Amino acid sequence: MPVMLSRRQIRRWLEDWHDQFVTHLSRADAQLQPALLGLVVGLLTGLVIVAFRWLVELGQAGILPGQDPEGFENLPLLWRFLLPVLSGLLIGLLFHLWSKGDQVVGIIHVMERLAYHQGRLPFRKLWLQFVGAALALVGGHSIGREGPSVHLGAATGSLLGQYLAVPNNNVRILVACGTAAAIAASFNTPLAGVVFAMEVVMLEYTITSFIPVILAAVSATGVTIAVYGNSPVFIIPELSFNSLRELPFVVLLGLLCGLTATLFIRLVAWLAAYSREWPFVVKTTAAGIIVGGIGIFYPQVLGIGYDTVGEALAGELGLVLLLGILLAKFAATSTAIGFGVPGGVVGPSLFLGAIVGSAMGYVVMSTAPAYSSEIGFYTLLGMTAMMGAMFRAPLAALLAILEMTYSPTVIFPGMLAIVIAELTRSEAFHQVSFFRALLQARGLDINMNPMTQALRRIGVASQMSLRFVVLPQKPTAEDLRRALMDGPHWILLQSGEAPDTVMPAIDVVRYVDEFPDIDRVDLVNIPAKRSAIAGIHKRASLLEAEELMRAKGVDSLYVYDMPAPAMRRVKGIIERSIIESSYRFQ
Repeated sequence: MPVMLSRRQIRRWLEDWHDQFVTHLSRADAQLQPALLGLVVGLLTGLVIVAFRWLVELGQAGILPGQDPEGFENLPLLWRFLLPVLSGLLIGLLFHLWSKGDQVVGIIHVMERLAYHQGRLPFRKLWLQFVGAALALVGGHSIGREGPSVHLGAATGSLLGQYLAVPNNNVRILVACGTAAAIAASFNTPLAGVVFAMEVVMLEYTITSFIPVILAAVSATGVTIAVYGNSPVFIIPELSFNSLRELPFVVLLGLLCGLTATLFIRLVAWLAAYSREWPFVVKTTAAGIIVGGIGIFYPQVLGIGYDTVGEALAGELGLVLLLGILLAKFAATSTAIGFGVPGGVVGPSLFLGAIVGSAMGYVVMSTAPAYSSEIGFYTLLGMTAMMGAMFRAPLAALLAILEMTYSPTVIFPGMLAIVIAELTRSEAFHQVSFFRALLQARGLDINMNPMTQALRRIGVASQMSLRFVVLPQKPTAEDLRRALMDGPHWILLQSGEAPDTVMPAIDVVRYVDEFPDIDRVDLVNIPAKRSAIAGIHKRASLLEAEELMRAKGVDSLYVYDMPAPAMRRVKGIIERSIIESSYRFQ
């Protein structure tokens, strides 16, 4: 006859399986399970990004005249002004009603949650970002869609990890998976998505993290290809680097991009600090008024602006118009981002770089026509240098441009332009990268020293000792001997709902052997070494354990889970020496 399992037995089996699952994921070298989770995150993120793009495109199709999804130039003058104002007002009201006082979204929010909240992103911020960014993009604000996409992808990964109750070191990996998947799905750039996640958001490269992040980027790209096709973002003619004598112009372009990035970062940070105490609805409405006013004269700056970037790549914009668009985009985007409109800045960085590069192309053609490359080539170099300098992401910028344009000739001069632009921003002007500047403007910073990175990758569940026993303060001698039969290393004393003292089991064994006829043992008063102990959840990382030990002034922690609300079940013990040895052998 088939054996029928009771509901209690099934529940017990699932709990045991989940314990083993969490313990394995807590290891720094776990690969298969994180890879499968990364694949799932990629597929889910791809679907979320498709839904986000569909909502934006549906809104634009219903508002903008003609078939151009970015045809803000075709709007009447009055609507060029009113559309950003109305969307800014709606965004402000939405966040006022639902944000609970915390209006920060996008990549900055993701980086903050990674640094201070173990990568745990709330669902409320996900849908606020989804709706708010869609309103901003449809309303013509001078922002990009990749910042909201990163938030949506990272939140998808984080929420999946929280639902499955995976350890915190793996929640971070799933956030990286969602980030890479979002960039890959937004631009059809899987490789750039992987590097962007590691280089900009995670701020570290680890071999074990690459596999799930790569799978996430690939699966998300597959979803968007199935919906939107496999064409590059920018379709440009074949470009070539004509002569080494153009290298001085490439260096000059790098200097200009580094200078532009520095000015942009400082202006956005200043605007964010200046308007910090303003009501959010006032900030977003003011941003709409400024962006709308600029859009009356330069409608090219409204929205993402990839149609204008395409014209710059084709050399269809005159030098005077380029300079006007550059100033207009600079002012519109810095205002929108500085005042908290929920949008991204990667797209605007490509726009600014394209305009600077295209203007440089005209200069080269007029001063050295005999050997100058096409204007579109310098446009491409400007995009690469600006993105690399703005975010301190040289590899991500180079790969993004390569994948978006299918133009490998940009690699050699592009590497030089990126280095010059980055050194100009960081060394000549001592300016930190865009996202770090905004974090500092909020009074935050990110500590990413090697020890912090190493301890974040390991969960306490994989390092805890299982050789312990929990006893009351005064157990009977018989109960004590029975507890010592399994050879525990530690005894936890529980006087209330949770243990508060730890002592070596060997000291208790000596006392019991010395007084074999005693009926009851007072473990608090016998000669033994005793120390205070605090508790930490099984999903925590070694970094959290080290920080808690320092805060509580203890050298060991008991590890617990919570099978039911307000019920702590001790699973193991983690010592300071274990944390130190884990870091030394990473």
